[in-house]
Amino acid sequence: MNENVIAIKDIQKKQKVPAAFFILGHVAKTESTLLKEMVTDGHTICNHTYSHKDMSKIKDETTFLNELARLEQEYKKTTGYDISKYYRPPAGQFSKENLQFAKNGGYTTVFWSVAYADWDNNRQPNEKVALAKLMGRLHNGAVILLHPTSKTNAAILETFIQNLKADGYRFGDVHELTIK
Repeated sequence: MNENVIAIKDIQKKQKVPAAFFILGHVAKTESTLLKEMVTDGHTICNHTYSHKDMSKIKDETTFLNELARLEQEYKKTTGYDISKYYRPPAGQFSKENLQFAKNGGYTTVFWSVAYADWDNNRQPNEKVALAKLMGRLHNGAVILLHPTSKTNAAILETFIQNLKADGYRFGDVHELTIK
């Protein structure tokens, strides 16, 4: 597994900050020990689809739900746990139908309100720029998307968390987002 994921997981544990890790099929298939540690550390493991395809193009509910179920099954097989019923569409691409399909499958779809271009491991922004972007986009109730494979995120996460705590922010988990 990418060493940045492990560093991020360890920082969150040290800082007592819960996270939702939205995983893909290859992670469920190969990282059972890491995923079990994340659950033990109080994090929530969620569905980001098995194959990271553009789900907005899927018009058939069965096909859509099979993509989510495939990850559920792989995660259960490798960890023994059920995946949490939260779904984040790859690249945030969705259709109105997709939202209903996910709901019909028992999923709550999760989006974010703060992010920056951190997903390309070959084109990482420098730490100062990344931290400034994140701090400048914060607001009460922010849902922050950080890709855990990002070298920049691993480098800035502890400072980012400490800055937020100093500014009076509180960290909640994904379950708090969906309390009705």
